[in-house]
Amino acid sequence: MESIKVNILGKQIPLKVHSTEVENTKRIAHYVDEKFKLFRNQFSNQPDSTIMILACLSITEELFELRTELSQTDEKESELMEQINEEISKLIKEIS
Repeated sequence: MESIKVNILGKQIPLKVHSTEVENTKRIAHYVDEKFKLFRNQFSNQPDSTIMILACLSITEELFELRTELSQTDEKESELMEQINEEISKLIKEIS
């Protein structure tokens, strides 16, 4: 495990992560920090806790949308593979 510090809304947060996850964790923290800053700029009169909740909801919405896209892509890929397999089976029967 490796100790690192990330900045979120100007606060240093100490974390312990696997050495293989240091760069990824820093990238994620930077993304979260940028989202928080974006919402802080849009809703400057709101407390940090509200800003964080709105940003988390936004990030989660992105995640859910990507999961849906991935699921739809997987379904299309599966359908395509079924069609290919059917065509290959037809060809094999014709050859036999």
